[in-house]
Amino acid sequence: MEMRSLLNLQGTMFLLVAVGVIMRKRGALPEQGKNILTDLVLGLVLPCNIINSFRMQFSLSVLKRFLVIILVACSIQVVCMIMANTLYNGYHGKMKKVLQYATVVSNAGFMGNPITEGVFGAEGLMFASVYLIPQRIVMWSAGLSYFTESGSKKALVKKVATHPCIVAVYIGLILLVTQLPLPEFLGSTIKSVGNCTTPLSMILIGTILAEVDVKSILSKTVFAYTAIRLVVIPLLTLIGCRLCHVDPLITGVSVLLAGMPAGSSTAILAAKYDGDYKFATKCVVVSTILSLVTIPIWCLVL
Repeated sequence: MEMRSLLNLQGTMFLLVAVGVIMRKRGALPEQGKNILTDLVLGLVLPCNIINSFRMQFSLSVLKRFLVIILVACSIQVVCMIMANTLYNGYHGKMKKVLQYATVVSNAGFMGNPITEGVFGAEGLMFASVYLIPQRIVMWSAGLSYFTESGSKKALVKKVATHPCIVAVYIGLILLVTQLPLPEFLGSTIKSVGNCTTPLSMILIGTILAEVDVKSILSKTVFAYTAIRLVVIPLLTLIGCRLCHVDPLITGVSVLLAGMPAGSSTAILAAKYDGDYKFATKCVVVSTILSLVTIPIWCLVL
């Protein structure tokens, strides 16, 4: 991907964040408006984006490579979950939950797809969509469980299993496996709504950022997390793929997506479920800013 295209993408995202900051500072998006926007993103826009991401060709000729990248993606998720449950034992409460979720879930969907397409073309984008299947499932099951608390495991399972985004995963998997065609008007509607995910999510991040003390964004904890997210995880992915002699294209896609910054859903879910959304926003903002440096480096390495 050309450096100019990469910087344009990152610049667009930061401008959207700036829009959110300005609207919140000027009162155009008060607290109630922010809550409504959060519900809109989680309840409608993001589920449509998830369903649309599963709408791809599933031919037998690429089944083997699909299985390989799914195996790689599952392995990465397992490693991330192990790291999330072992690296942050020194932290407690809401901050620990944010760190755990942000380690398990990256921004591979919002940022990863366009960047992967720019670097590896349409074929790379196809494999990126497959790579995201395990993360989608983990994101709205184990990932969501970091923020949700219920009186019993049964209640927690029910709460997670009926979440709009995990329901969207069910629908997406059915469409992927059966290759059922959707009516054109329905498919276009889902795609159009899903395309609003990145701008609405970034604007929402901006409204949350407006409440954060800029001086407090820079902290050792945030930088330590950012190093794990942007350097350690993709490096482990690269080493693992090389040792296992994984296909170069699959290796490249996997490393690039593993090196994405914290997912914007980190701050969105923290705000939704009474988590430490200000700390979550710091993790998202700092890791996204520093990804301006690390993503081009990983592109050069690959």
